[in-house]
Amino acid sequence: MRSGSPTHPNDHNRSLPLRTLSRILDVDATFISLQKDPRPDDKAELGKTGIIDWTAEFNDFADTAALVKCLDLVVTVDTSIAHLAGALGCSTWILLPWTPDYRWLLDRNDSPWYPTVRLFRQTATRDYADVLDRVRAELLSLIAAVRNRIQLPGVQGW
Repeated sequence: MRSGSPTHPNDHNRSLPLRTLSRILDVDATFISLQKDPRPDDKAELGKTGIIDWTAEFNDFADTAALVKCLDLVVTVDTSIAHLAGALGCSTWILLPWTPDYRWLLDRNDSPWYPTVRLFRQTATRDYADVLDRVRAELLSLIAAVRNRIQLPGVQGW
């Protein structure tokens, strides 16, 4: 998820355009969109990214939850998906703005409410570049660790 409700009071700080995520989309992983009703610019960009988008098939939040449970990792900004994935006990990385919602507290990279959540905080106002660089580095480490653990003869990938 890259954006929440445009009517949210802090949306201009927490959301980011899809093109900003290009910093992480080149890692050797499959990306699946959980973004229901993307903004027009993001919708136009989505087809160019290779991100799989099944959200048109979702009838309700239960459908979203079912897909979230099938994923290895959810990477999102502070949206309902962050809370859904955390509540489901799914591995979740949340990209937070410089001044996050109070629920995420301050000066920590975890959540007391969701033990499977890891927080990636901005180090400067409205600067997701550093956050995405850290996420990319962690994704590469995670992918390498999984690949080194699961090396089956004649099988490539996961």
